[in-house]
Amino acid sequence: MTTPTPHSTAAEPVAPGTATTTKAPGDESLAPQQTRIMGRPSYFLAWFGGCVSIGTFAMGSSVVGTLNLIQATLAIAIGCFVIGIALAINGAPGYKYGIPFMVQARSAFGFAGTRIPGLVRAVPAIVWYGFQSWIGAGALNMVSATLFGFDNLVFYFITFQLLQIALSVMGFQGIKWLENIGSAFILASLVYMFYATVQRYGDELSASLLTMEGSWGMPFWGATMLFLGIYSTMMLNVSDYSREHKHGTGPGLLTTIYAMSILPCTLFMGMIGYMVSEATGTADPIQVFANAVDNTPLLMTTLLFIAFAQVTTNVLNNVVPPTYVLMDVFKMKYPVATVIVGLLAFATFPWKLVQPESAAGLQLFVQTYSAFLGPIFAVLVVDYYVIRRRTLDLAKLYDATGPYQGVNLAAVIATGVGIVAALAFSAVSWYASLIPAGLTYYLLMQHWAPCQRFRQ
Repeated sequence: MTTPTPHSTAAEPVAPGTATTTKAPGDESLAPQQTRIMGRPSYFLAWFGGCVSIGTFAMGSSVVGTLNLIQATLAIAIGCFVIGIALAINGAPGYKYGIPFMVQARSAFGFAGTRIPGLVRAVPAIVWYGFQSWIGAGALNMVSATLFGFDNLVFYFITFQLLQIALSVMGFQGIKWLENIGSAFILASLVYMFYATVQRYGDELSASLLTMEGSWGMPFWGATMLFLGIYSTMMLNVSDYSREHKHGTGPGLLTTIYAMSILPCTLFMGMIGYMVSEATGTADPIQVFANAVDNTPLLMTTLLFIAFAQVTTNVLNNVVPPTYVLMDVFKMKYPVATVIVGLLAFATFPWKLVQPESAAGLQLFVQTYSAFLGPIFAVLVVDYYVIRRRTLDLAKLYDATGPYQGVNLAAVIATGVGIVAALAFSAVSWYASLIPAGLTYYLLMQHWAPCQRFRQ
């Protein structure tokens, strides 16, 4: 068997942990990862820097009037620890074998069937990409208008998007250094932003947010799912990132790395959105901080942070997944696919998502796509841990004419069952989908004849 080229979709099985060459920027492929570039500190900082989602701000805004301050804080914390567990569980195949999400899904969905989870994962990523790029461009435009008198949001949106495309083309080498270097600035800025919010609105918020009765019932658990739902996309394709992490980290420590890297940013952003929206009634973070910060230099620093945070989040969360989907489905090379993904983000009309009423719309968006992502997550977990017993045959995963060719109807049917269950309980859609989808997939794989070749 011949050695594959870097961008080949067929590859020799590679022993976990093998590292023989230096990985060049932008040299990404779907083949088993041979050179891993992130140790524990680097991997932690990558997740920390990549999870400053302005969507979290909007989710915080969306629970105003439903939960009090303690309930909102606890909902964010629970959501983050569920995320940590889910990332460690579903990232295990990528970590062990060095395979990306689109290859991991072949054993459950089949070569052709992987287009279903790939598309479901790619659409939210592109929408968030456009939304967060518009937010970042808005921050840059406000800095420009304040300091230089140049006010042109469309210009900054196009420029900002082109900058992100250029950074994305560098691949995980560029992502690693961008996230690692930016983490300290992100943490300092978040602490300051939280402090400024409390200083500006603390007195008027203390009475209403602490004494409000709120709810510990379905609205509370629905809120945990909203904050979880921001990352339900990454819980699906976590193998795209875990394949870059060097071997030697156990499941418990990996769970801790995921949860503790995501918690600070999510907690700060969620609470800032919650408190400021309660005080001002606006969900646009640019307007929020323009009102919250009186000192011009500090406001400029805050706005630059917002712009920078969108870059670190987009290149990790919203570029890699749809890029790998394009690489798998259309056999594109990584640089070409990243450029196309960046251009597609222009077509999401992000200016429509930052209107004052957008928080409710984004809440519905998260609940809806979580209803599709949860069942796929359940199918992948049952396939790897129950059906495969944590053992994959790499040769079959890269053999388009082998037992995994075509579509595994068991995975498709199970996903559909999970979606129906999730939509029936839309407030907790991700949670509601797991057992119906996982159980259906297991029973079909055990007892339905058309699925038996996928059990080989």
